[in-house]
Amino acid sequence: MSRTPFRFVVLGDSIAHGTGARRVEDTLGRLVATALTAEGFDVDLHVLAVPGAQSAQLAAQVRRAEPLGADLALIVIGANDLARFVPPDTAAAFLGAAVSALRAGGIDVVVVPAPDMSSVPFVPPAFRAAVQAACHLLQQRQAGVVEAAGGRVADIGDLVGRAFAADPAMFSGDRFHPSTAGYARIAEALIPHVVQAAVARRDGETAA
Repeated sequence: MSRTPFRFVVLGDSIAHGTGARRVEDTLGRLVATALTAEGFDVDLHVLAVPGAQSAQLAAQVRRAEPLGADLALIVIGANDLARFVPPDTAAAFLGAAVSALRAGGIDVVVVPAPDMSSVPFVPPAFRAAVQAACHLLQQRQAGVVEAAGGRVADIGDLVGRAFAADPAMFSGDRFHPSTAGYARIAEALIPHVVQAAVARRDGETAA
């Protein structure tokens, strides 16, 4: 008896896309999909993320996701909003709209807020406190709109941030995007959140 495919879409920016990983198998979407498969899901993965995307570009990715009939969407967004000085309330509003649209289509949503970019190697030490404060502000705004729209927040920033601050090998050769090791660390922190959302959806459908 064949299992029903679990349609999993990944939206967002270059981190969601996997820029910096050595192999496709090392990208965030593939790592999370592999973990879901190990939990018994027949995963149908679609990575719709676009490198360089800001939160304003999520609407176009949501439109691409809608015909797929996804069960669960993972959104990783915020780094480019920070890099381009998008006001946090503006960036968060675009994210909230994307989550609302996905939820209106019956798709469960897990969001990874913006990373702590103060650990990026080319950020001068004198500016790291200010960069960290800006990142935390955006993270707070993102968490608020995601929860209000009915999504789940994967609060992995502290765990991942400490790992990246402590080990330069977490970064790829461009010293900005995660390396294969960096993606493995992000996935390790993220997978429990995604699995929890997937199991809750499966159990809810079974109960229905």
